[in-house]
Amino acid sequence: MPALKGATVPIHFGSFIVTPQVFLQTPLSFALVNLKPILPGHVLVCPRRVVSRVSNLTPAETSDLFLTVRRVSRMIERVYGASSLNIAIQDGVHAGQSVPHVHAHIIPRKAADLDHRGGTDAVYDLLDGEEGDVGKAFRDAQSATPDTPAQDQRTTSRFPAVDNEQRKPRSLEEMCAEAHMLANEMEKEPVE
Repeated sequence: MPALKGATVPIHFGSFIVTPQVFLQTPLSFALVNLKPILPGHVLVCPRRVVSRVSNLTPAETSDLFLTVRRVSRMIERVYGASSLNIAIQDGVHAGQSVPHVHAHIIPRKAADLDHRGGTDAVYDLLDGEEGDVGKAFRDAQSATPDTPAQDQRTTSRFPAVDNEQRKPRSLEEMCAEAHMLANEMEKEPVE
């Protein structure tokens, strides 16, 4: 069941249908929960049109995407009690993009939240390594045999994967529950 009221048209993140994971739609963008969040509350914001590079967005899509990032960021910070956020876009294969669809990662941060993984900047290793490979996580989740390595179109990362075995893909039920909760929280955020 979609988290969004009245969501009838399938929403795509690259080639993946993600409608049940979507918690916000605007005329040109959408926000969804993450299959393998780096930290609790790690979400993605994407343009509705599947486009691989920021430079290929129209001015209207660019504006809507970043206004949506701003609005979702406020809600994520409030709901997850964050004192800061990482907002990142991996723009192209050689920048670490694993799904050829522009997407901004919003990751809520708190003091010392990644000390056990190497400190504050460990988030960049996690995004660039196997842990941040959203495309592989989606392919594995849709695969009948998730232990079979998915074809990785990215170049080998210069960063090692950190504790990748610790992060398992979440179930559809878990993601839908979070999407529903976040959709309700988004209703409390003003539209500017």
